[in-house]
Amino acid sequence: MSATDRPVVFRNGLVLTMDDAHTVLPGADVLVVGDRIAEVGVGLTAPEGALEIDATGGILMPGMVDTHRHMWQTAMRGYGADWTLTQYFVWYYLESGKLFRPEDVYAGNLLGAIEAIDAGVTTTVDWSHGLQTADHADAAVDALEAVPGRFVLAYGNIQQGPWEWATSPEFRDFHRRRIDGGGLAGFQMAFDVTGDPAFPERAAFEVARELGAAVTTHAGVWGATNDDGIRLMHEHGFMNPSTVYVHAATLTHDSYNRIAATGGSVSVSTESEQSAGQGYPPTWQLRHHDIPVSLSMDTSVWWSGDLFSAMRTTLGADRSREHLEAHAKQDTITHCHLRAEQVVEWATRGGARALGMDSAIGALTPGRQADVVLIKNDTSPVMFPILNPHGHVVFQAQRGDVHTVLVGGRVVKRDGRLVDIDLAAAQAKVTATIDHLRETMGEQAWQRGMNPDVPETAILENPYQYTEWDAGSAQWKH
Repeated sequence: MSATDRPVVFRNGLVLTMDDAHTVLPGADVLVVGDRIAEVGVGLTAPEGALEIDATGGILMPGMVDTHRHMWQTAMRGYGADWTLTQYFVWYYLESGKLFRPEDVYAGNLLGAIEAIDAGVTTTVDWSHGLQTADHADAAVDALEAVPGRFVLAYGNIQQGPWEWATSPEFRDFHRRRIDGGGLAGFQMAFDVTGDPAFPERAAFEVARELGAAVTTHAGVWGATNDDGIRLMHEHGFMNPSTVYVHAATLTHDSYNRIAATGGSVSVSTESEQSAGQGYPPTWQLRHHDIPVSLSMDTSVWWSGDLFSAMRTTLGADRSREHLEAHAKQDTITHCHLRAEQVVEWATRGGARALGMDSAIGALTPGRQADVVLIKNDTSPVMFPILNPHGHVVFQAQRGDVHTVLVGGRVVKRDGRLVDIDLAAAQAKVTATIDHLRETMGEQAWQRGMNPDVPETAILENPYQYTEWDAGSAQWKH
């Protein structure tokens, strides 16, 4: 990735720096030189020939960070809208997920990477657990390197145990060829710990330790990974500040205490947890245990691919739980604990901290990488007035309001349009993947997978149910 040849200056925007002092600057400028933020302030002097972008009426904020996205599944956008987690597991783990070829992983990653930067998500963790072979892994990286975003590959393989794929010569060779000195923003190992007392995942943790790779794991998922997995990780010394626990929705206080004590963080995917059944979105618990939070959207096979939805649903779920807990005690919440500003921070610096990149991204301060998002839409009645800027980002703005995006100083979106992105080519590759899956599965299986059975709804007896209106008496009759 290379920065633009010209300096870039955003003029007269409302700047959410997300710095340690929570500085908000109205009518301010952001100057980018090379791949770095050079200055932030009012009335800056820009170098001759700088590209000037009018940010009047808009909000400038750091690029958002998604710490958990199964990008290879993006080609299946919306297919599983009516799934539960059970149907997801059956479709991807046991049945049709095995049909994905390297070119299908490439297609999903390519579209997912484009989708991320279009929505102002400048750094994305590709939780890539569809890497059945080294060829699949090469295809995943090829796609990420073809898009001018910042991407972390989290290598996984749901068709094998992590003790198998992580110790294989093919994995070591892939890591040597594509990760050591490669062009990605980072590398993680992605696998889950089932709680088997034999702790077979130890071998994968040892490989991660040897490679200096962080581990990201689906923890606290109802019926799949729970407290036993956390206990085994802790007892064997494999919990550390770089570990990212995804979902963490069904854990006990003991497990949350272990995460907090070892410095790990949790990636919350609220749309996913609300809909699929991992457990109630856990931010209300994480706040009490002082566990760092980042946000993620999980997979486009179900949900929206932007962090505006993630911020909105996270704030709503946390407040809903707070009210619910109070009502159960016949109490009333008069002041919400979780505020909009904190959720915006989770979407930016929270992700940067989780990835060990807090000194480089996540805030608009001089010296950091110039990952900048301008939210501005002069044709929308929703973009004024801007009274509470963090609240505006969370509850009012949406991906269609992302006007300009810079990644490392490079303009990747401007005036609401992607720059130097061949969307038609990505669409053609995704179409080929869908054609392959439909033809291989057969149309009946394809439709059955997309439309699971609807359970019967039992209607409760209603003693106030009337069936006939008597016009003469102007009353209902049984």
